[in-house]
Amino acid sequence: MFSAVVIEKGEAGQSVAVQNVEESALPDGNVQIDVDYSSLNFKDALAITGKSPVVRKFPMVPGIDLAGTVTASSHGDWSEGDRVVLNGWGVGETHWGGFAQRASLNGDWLVPLPAEFTAKQAMAIGTAGYTASLCVEALVNAGVRPEQGEILVTGATGGVGSVAIALLTKAGFTVAASTGKSSEVEYLQKLGATTVVDRAELSEKGKPMQKERWAGVVDSVGSFTLANACAQTRYGGTVTACGLAQGMDFPASVAPFILRGVSLLGIDSVMAPKERRITAWARLSRDLDPSALESIATEISLAESINAADQLMDGTVRGRIVVDVNR
Repeated sequence: MFSAVVIEKGEAGQSVAVQNVEESALPDGNVQIDVDYSSLNFKDALAITGKSPVVRKFPMVPGIDLAGTVTASSHGDWSEGDRVVLNGWGVGETHWGGFAQRASLNGDWLVPLPAEFTAKQAMAIGTAGYTASLCVEALVNAGVRPEQGEILVTGATGGVGSVAIALLTKAGFTVAASTGKSSEVEYLQKLGATTVVDRAELSEKGKPMQKERWAGVVDSVGSFTLANACAQTRYGGTVTACGLAQGMDFPASVAPFILRGVSLLGIDSVMAPKERRITAWARLSRDLDPSALESIATEISLAESINAADQLMDGTVRGRIVVDVNR
């Protein structure tokens, strides 16, 4: 038996609770893992609250992230005792995820836990931080350089934004952080932001072309915020889009792209190939100070994750939430 958050759906609707689950109930997988930590992401909050049809199969254990130790493997890349990390691949949506003390997974989905991080630190990074690293990699690979100007990070107090600020600062960029939380200015400055922008400046409908401000953008918000960020990006700049906190719509014009040569790059973390994942984790290992994670992350228990999902949906969470599945 092991403990897990289980989402079930019946005639009365969806229910969520911590349950004791038989080992035999685990889904098929060629790698078995003792989970140490998971983390609460926006997609997990959607799954737990039922505010979006994220879960495709019931019953479901949420948790798109996990870090732990291999206990058994028939996969050629992994052996008992290996320390591993998982992000995405539909886990927590179509395959049981990390909000449990045990997991059974496809070994192709795993990457090694970097030696620089503990399992808890890896989950303080989680999908949000790994996505931030993918965004920074994309900006650098697109040729964006620190001397070209500021990088705008939207949703800056969230998981993606927090890690992106830290990584960009380490890479030598000047960062402008967009947030609606005036009380978090000091937090953002400690991460490395030199300018804080009120999100109200970006969150309403704006002109198709606006004053050139940003050499690059990391956007996790979407909707009007992304459209305005594109309209404010400098000639030849690059915008990375990885989230939809404000909305999935994109009420924009082609003007920034055809008149200023702005590039808009979509960043997918769920199905990204293994090579790209390893590169993203290598940047995190090299450029993210583990001590910075102390200010970014808050630890909770497995049972507390259910209420924390509501808080995340309400926008009252700062940084990252790490879930200790063994308490």
